[in-house]
Amino acid sequence: MQLDVLTIFPRMFDGILGESIIKRARKKGVVKINIIDLRSFSKDKHRKVDDKPFGGGPGMVMGVVPFFEAVKEIKNKAKARKLKTKVILMSPRGVTLDQDLAKKLVRNKHLILLCGHYEGIDERVRTRLADEEISIGDFVLTGGELAAMVIIDAMVRLLPGALGNRDSVRDESFSRGMLEYPHYTRPSDYKGMKVPAVLLSGDHKKINQWRKKESLKITKKKRPDLMRRQHE
Repeated sequence: MQLDVLTIFPRMFDGILGESIIKRARKKGVVKINIIDLRSFSKDKHRKVDDKPFGGGPGMVMGVVPFFEAVKEIKNKAKARKLKTKVILMSPRGVTLDQDLAKKLVRNKHLILLCGHYEGIDERVRTRLADEEISIGDFVLTGGELAAMVIIDAMVRLLPGALGNRDSVRDESFSRGMLEYPHYTRPSDYKGMKVPAVLLSGDHKKINQWRKKESLKITKKKRPDLMRRQHE
């Protein structure tokens, strides 16, 4: 899978790309991630990518030209490699990211993620360039970079070979429409706080039954909406 991210703050991605699962996945060739400076595609001599909004109003609006020029170049390179490309805009208007959406996104071979900033992005980027808009929740961020990082993390861990244990993805919260069961490790007794005896029994059938029961109990208590969705 290839991910191209358009941003005016490339260094914001240094941490997420250089640590943990994403770092290992890149090293193994599971995913290729390119962080591209949008300013490189500005036609302005000072590399400006924003301007005052038509009609007046506060703040600055990111212009249409750099986004279109950048996506055009990226798509041309992808076409030469016979990659089908989807362009995704980080946007509060978009569909909210969840595990099902992450699973759908990861089926794509090539995604371009567009990160806005300032007061917003020229509407023509939204209507004429983006194939899809995605939000990570009903709150306001300074820019789309953090949202892009969340989407990248959610997708990469689903790619075959990204995780050391394939069963990890299968058992995680939301993977089966419910929250995950509790986890414990050594010591089995810490200052009177004991691990459930069934987990120490070695009886895998009983352990699986306990995990399913706990998963159901936690979901009913913490996220009853997930239970309702399964019956809709």
